[in-house]
Amino acid sequence: MAINRKLGKRTDIRVQMVYSQASELLWHGKIETTVDRAKEVRKVAEKMLTLAINTYEDTVTVTKQKLNQKDEKFDVEFVNDGPKKLAARRKLMASLVDLQEVQADKEKKADFKKRTADVKHPLVEKMFREYAPKYAKRAEELGQKGGYTRIIKLGARRGDDAEMCILELV
Repeated sequence: MAINRKLGKRTDIRVQMVYSQASELLWHGKIETTVDRAKEVRKVAEKMLTLAINTYEDTVTVTKQKLNQKDEKFDVEFVNDGPKKLAARRKLMASLVDLQEVQADKEKKADFKKRTADVKHPLVEKMFREYAPKYAKRAEELGQKGGYTRIIKLGARRGDDAEMCILELV
């Protein structure tokens, strides 16, 4: 993906910064940054959300036989990702920074481990479990796709007079 604005950085640093800020936006729901950075981050974040929205329902049910303690066979059903969702998941994992779940205040360590036991990539899971259904429903109601983010301008930053804004998910 081409990042058009230079933002005063070398290409490799600029690309990494934009993807890192997109990850933070998707994890926290909003970030405060300069307007030019926000416009670049918006492009990346909306494309990643669109990818998740278009593929989140692609699942395949698989039945496998297992043995119990008495050596009796029984069927167990698993729900796996379909080919489109798997490709989208891999693309998201390659592009975004892998942010990890943080233990909440007054949460016991055992409860935290239980809550996060089956989640290896929390940001990707959050996109498929929370954001994709929410924005798919929104697109169905409004009859439009896109527009998942909004920029709220805050004014000039003290010191270097850079135009600041809040970039948030709608």
